[in-house]
Amino acid sequence: MNLTYTLHDFWRQVRAFENMFFIAILPAALFIMFGVTQGWSNDSSGHGNVSAYLMVSMAAYGAVTATTSIAGSAAVERMKGWGRQLAMTPMGTGGYAATKVVVAVAVAVVPVIIVYLVGVFTNSAMDDLWRWFATAGIVVACSVVFALYGLAAGLLFRSDGAVSAAAGLLVVLAFLGNVFMPLSGSLLEFARFTPLYGIVGLARYPITEGWVVAVDGTAEQDSVWMLLANVGVWAVIFAAVALFAARKATART
Repeated sequence: MNLTYTLHDFWRQVRAFENMFFIAILPAALFIMFGVTQGWSNDSSGHGNVSAYLMVSMAAYGAVTATTSIAGSAAVERMKGWGRQLAMTPMGTGGYAATKVVVAVAVAVVPVIIVYLVGVFTNSAMDDLWRWFATAGIVVACSVVFALYGLAAGLLFRSDGAVSAAAGLLVVLAFLGNVFMPLSGSLLEFARFTPLYGIVGLARYPITEGWVVAVDGTAEQDSVWMLLANVGVWAVIFAAVALFAARKATART
């Protein structure tokens, strides 16, 4: 039953055009606009070119949008009683949670595949084949952190509109996190404390080895430990908020 429900839910998610537009189509379109058609896209950037650098960034944006939306929707479904209905089936609550995790990760793979295919058939380049797989794998693995973010939003506000707003807020977090465009000065320093900075920095690491080129042309290097710390701290923050929201919801009932 778990496999059947997982396949059904995955197919339901990918058939929802309004969700897949923001999860997969929009990141691919942004990549084409800023990473393929621009004159600087073929310039060297570490162990690849600028196009590959932006390809990883847009894939990461799409992946975290996927995990945010699905985890948040799962929380809302459960708060509305769907979880209690499934608890009467052989799958149970644990199976439902496991299914949602699998679906969230599977859907997060979709924008990575689409954006990377655009990169393969246009002008993205990396020095070694393993870097393609490493960057893609890091994107998918780190996107799980934003499942906690979506879960917290769904549990706190208990509405699909709140989950959509949380997913929409990712656009702002992406700009602040040095995802869409290079920052410099105080903005770049501030970006290092935002939740998307560490994830995208780790995903780019096989290409850049931590080097960040600011908009003014200056270059700085982030250590892998700093990027891991960013991801870890935000994972703890999101998990704590989700736990608080879950306990608050339980207390009300």
